[in-house]
Amino acid sequence: MSLLTVSVRAKRFARDLPILQDVHFDLNAGEVLGLVGASGCGKSTLLRIAAGLDPDFDGDVRLDGRARRGPDRDIGVVFQEPRLFPWLTVAENVGFDLGQGHDEAWVNTLLREVGLGELGEALPRQLSGGQAQRAAIARALYTRPRVLLLDEPFSALDAFTRMRLQDLVREVAARHGTSLILVTHDVEEAVLLADRVLVLGAGPGRIVRRIEVPLVHPRRRGSAAVADLRGEVLRELERLS
Repeated sequence: MSLLTVSVRAKRFARDLPILQDVHFDLNAGEVLGLVGASGCGKSTLLRIAAGLDPDFDGDVRLDGRARRGPDRDIGVVFQEPRLFPWLTVAENVGFDLGQGHDEAWVNTLLREVGLGELGEALPRQLSGGQAQRAAIARALYTRPRVLLLDEPFSALDAFTRMRLQDLVREVAARHGTSLILVTHDVEEAVLLADRVLVLGAGPGRIVRRIEVPLVHPRRRGSAAVADLRGEVLRELERLS
């Protein structure tokens, strides 16, 4: 049985404008799923639905076969911006968990894993963009989620930092047995990280292609195999434009 099943028969905004229609997909345990598509096709909306942050849709989200409606500790989210509380230290941000107490040992473990072991007492304003996003990743992992949803988490970073964080996320998720859903505009990023890539079309958003990525990890940037799959995804996106 799939770990997570997302089924959106319809999602509409103001004036009955359809954003998503007949979108159905499964996420298996330990899998990385990439979502790509043109701006406005509903990728981020779909991720918010999966996270339980947008319950206003026709359909359901199931974790281990059980319907979920609303935020869930088993599902973590990393946004494009780190969204750290500026008045809390990095460690306090990572361990912020309403009503659940603060597990200092677990916070320290996560900080070491994301390369911030020496910055736990720093404030967010003292971090670089890459360091702030590392803290956001650690915070999302604090509740030990089974699924981690990432909404273009590296798009605001420089190329070198983006590559380092791509590798970091894949390694940390594999270490914890966390399944990932990654929304990205970077086709190469999707091919490098994902086991499957879903291509979304627009008007309304729907899945038009499911592309398997049968490459072992770690994958080498610039390799012929990565380039071939990147080309396949790009051709599908060009066909939709």
